[in-house]
Amino acid sequence: MDAALDMTFRALADPTRRAVLQALGRGPASVSELAKPFEMALPSFLQHLKMLEESGLVETRKVGRVRTCTLKSEALAVAQDWLDAQRTLWTKRLDQLDSLVLDLNEREEETP
Repeated sequence: MDAALDMTFRALADPTRRAVLQALGRGPASVSELAKPFEMALPSFLQHLKMLEESGLVETRKVGRVRTCTLKSEALAVAQDWLDAQRTLWTKRLDQLDSLVLDLNEREEETP
């Protein structure tokens, strides 16, 4: 699971790849449609697409001359699960810190 999580975050680390995922969130699209908004050569864009495929976030299918990409949103669940666990952990720790600060404040007020 750690390798999948690492690949997911590596893929999400780049703004171009995040923009591609956002576009695919609206539905499948061809490689040329996805590449159009970016000012880069197609081979450079294809490297981004390759990373998204390797991370399991995107699936491509070629029909004739058109290569269509689809978002595999279930792959984002790995990252979401990790983030949820971190949120739970840090919420608990912050609640404990808050409780400690309140206790210390009460003791200070009780001390003559």
